[in-house]
Order: sequence, then C-alpha cells, then structure tokens
Amino acid sequence: MPVCGLSRLISQTIVCARVTGVDLMLVWSEGRAVACERICPHEQADLSAGHLSGGRLFCPRHAASFDLRNGQMSYGWPGRPLRLYPVRVRGDQVWIDAAAIAMP
Repeated sequence: MPVCGLSRLISQTIVCARVTGVDLMLVWSEGRAVACERICPHEQADLSAGHLSGGRLFCPRHAASFDLRNGQMSYGWPGRPLRLYPVRVRGDQVWIDAAAIAMP
C-alpha cells in the first residue's frame, strides 16, 4: 500500500505513518527508503524524535542506535533488534507490504 510520497520522505527524512493499526516510520537513509517500528524496543521512546547518522537511527532517550540495514542495536545494549518492514519505491510513492506488518 502507498504510504507517502518519495519527495516528501527525502525532504523530511523521517515520516510517521500508521499501517494496519501499527505505528511505524519511514526513514530516508543513505539514498534509500527504510520502514521500521516507531517505538524503541529497549526504552519505548518515540524514535521519530531521534536522529540519523551514518546509516544508524539514534534513540532520543539513550545512547543506543540501530543499524537501518538490519535493525541491529549497538553493542552492549539489551533488547531485540528494531523491526524493519519491506518497502519499495514505485514512481514518487513509497509502498509498504501491509501483510508483512500484520505478521508478528
């Protein structure tokens, strides 16, 4: 399903969305669109208030960061990886596979 325009994502870098009842965010990182869960799996902070650097998303509540290629949390922090969701760009729209989000 289309979630937002590509030009909007590129200009804003982070765009929040709700797909099939799940709060997530789209991130423009290193020339590609990434979709991930919006809430930090370690501290439950809103990751849309974090910042990006070097392909990593930094939590606004603590020093941990997540690799946007695979969701892995920075070394030394307890918790599971950040959930990433399949995205594709078609024309000027960023699409997310809603069925993949519905799966636990």
